[in-house]
Amino acid sequence: MLTSSSPLAALRLAARPSGLCWGSVQRRAFGIKTTLKVQEYISKAIKADKQGEKHVTGPQPVVDTIFANMPPELRVPLFPEPMRMDTMEHKWGTSDLEALDVGTTKHRIPDRISDKIALWAVKSARRPTDVFFRHKYVHRAVMLEVVAAVPGMVGALIRHVRSLQRMRHDGGWIGHLLHEAENERMHLMTWMEISKPVLWERALIATVQTGFFAVFSLLYMVSPRTAHRVVGYLEEEAVTSYTHFIGEIDAGRIANVPAPAVAIAYWNLEPTSTLRDVVLAVRADEALHRDTNHHFSDRIEARRESLFDDLDNSDNKPRIKY
Repeated sequence: MLTSSSPLAALRLAARPSGLCWGSVQRRAFGIKTTLKVQEYISKAIKADKQGEKHVTGPQPVVDTIFANMPPELRVPLFPEPMRMDTMEHKWGTSDLEALDVGTTKHRIPDRISDKIALWAVKSARRPTDVFFRHKYVHRAVMLEVVAAVPGMVGALIRHVRSLQRMRHDGGWIGHLLHEAENERMHLMTWMEISKPVLWERALIATVQTGFFAVFSLLYMVSPRTAHRVVGYLEEEAVTSYTHFIGEIDAGRIANVPAPAVAIAYWNLEPTSTLRDVVLAVRADEALHRDTNHHFSDRIEARRESLFDDLDNSDNKPRIKY
């Protein structure tokens, strides 16, 4: 194996977090002649690695220079932060997750026509999902998270652009919405480890996500308040679905398999955690998204969008508005 101290491994490590493939790093960082030299060095490194050698000859200074010039934050892969930071305080077991008050029956009663339309749209979208997936809760979860990961990113993008156009602070929403999108993406990564969808399922997922992305983007540009209300109702349905998921596991109709490693690391779960523990953790996240998006919708209606307006400034500490 290539060790992290080898120049080749270091350069690959540096390139990976930035979202660049190895070929693009070569094209951007080197000229044609230098690229050929580095390719020759890589070939030697791979050959030496197979033979168990630790050192190879070649233009190591080129690779070392690129790695040395990398910003420190790009040298170490960044791991997503969980939605509940208190999970980092200690390993979470089944009893901890069951003790979380997620409000499984919590529902925001619509009081405006736009809210009623939002609720109707979410309920209507759920019906074909129930027919198609029935009791395939893992596959249902994949479809749900593919859709649920869109609103946070769309909202953050649009608010980011508006903040630039208006040249004023966003009020603290962008960071939270990005965090929400990342959290939903980690849900998807977890379920992908368990479900292993086949090609036609992936095609269906991509089609649904593309359509939802377009529709939700348009909705957010026209009425952010309604868009957040839609997400709030969508998360209500998510909490309900995951509650049924837990019921199926408890009834023995779904095997309570060991939790995937990505879930154990992300939620800081006990090493012996199972699928049921993962569902409990995901449901708790969805409950937070439910409450937050309903709250965001209410803030827009009340014209109090800045989250800094309600901060306790009694400590007189300087706060950065962003």
